[in-house]
Amino acid sequence: MAEFEVNGVTLTVPDDFLTRRISEKLGSGGYEGQEADAVRRRLRPGWRVLELGSGIGYVASVCAGITGAENVVTVEANPDMLPVVRDNLDRNGFKGTHVIHGAVGGRAEPGETVEFENAKAFWGAHIATEDSAGGSFVSVPLLGIADLLKAHRPHMVIMDIEGAEAHLFDAPWPEHVRSVVMELHPGRYPDTVIKAIVDCLSASGLTYDPWPSCGRILGFRRLRHA
Repeated sequence: MAEFEVNGVTLTVPDDFLTRRISEKLGSGGYEGQEADAVRRRLRPGWRVLELGSGIGYVASVCAGITGAENVVTVEANPDMLPVVRDNLDRNGFKGTHVIHGAVGGRAEPGETVEFENAKAFWGAHIATEDSAGGSFVSVPLLGIADLLKAHRPHMVIMDIEGAEAHLFDAPWPEHVRSVVMELHPGRYPDTVIKAIVDCLSASGLTYDPWPSCGRILGFRRLRHA
């Protein structure tokens, strides 16, 4: 078990989940740095947060430190990561953060599941596709994005879900969402998907937000009319 401190957040990671690149990112303090910077720029105390893709619980911990653990919901598909996320949140004093197991899709029926492909580098695990081969697969609960938005009514949505974002923008998002920060994965889908994401959020009253946007990190904020 390796322990790191990243910008005041203590994180432990089982040795089986570490690669050299992950260790270097954690050791240098650069792990999920752009997402964390975006959160610090845009999240306000008291806002509700929905995070899709918990990783090891770092960004959720940053959120909980700003808005309160009780206002943060984080969703993780990989069952092997759930105890890691829970432990890291708890050791940083954020026991009130709600951790949900499931993979997020556009729509989901009660009890529906989806195949999930694990990877040695936990940040590369993703919902299985037709191209998936030779990996380790597990069935996980499928969660619909509209159901999550309705149940938790977040002001901020953060996502890093390895391409599954392609399926979350078929319908307008609700007005209570004020800020969106996502990592795009253009290697997993064509540019038309990125256009569909931007078009959907624009139609939902959200516009491009330059402050959190950098590289593959794309930010949106709700328009304020005079």
